[in-house]
Amino acid sequence: MLSSITRFLRDEEGATAIEYGIIAGLISVVMITAITGTDGIGKKVEALWIDIKAALPAA
Repeated sequence: MLSSITRFLRDEEGATAIEYGIIAGLISVVMITAITGTDGIGKKVEALWIDIKAALPAA
């Protein structure tokens, strides 16, 4: 019984999947913050499209 518990505690096979999941979650949070923030990429792209839309009728 003690050897089974020791083997379970030393097993690191599933740790890699958990680590990848944590990394993916953190990257998602950073991307969402960058896109939806007040000075984020999303606001800059929106402003760019508004400028393009305003310039089109004048062309």
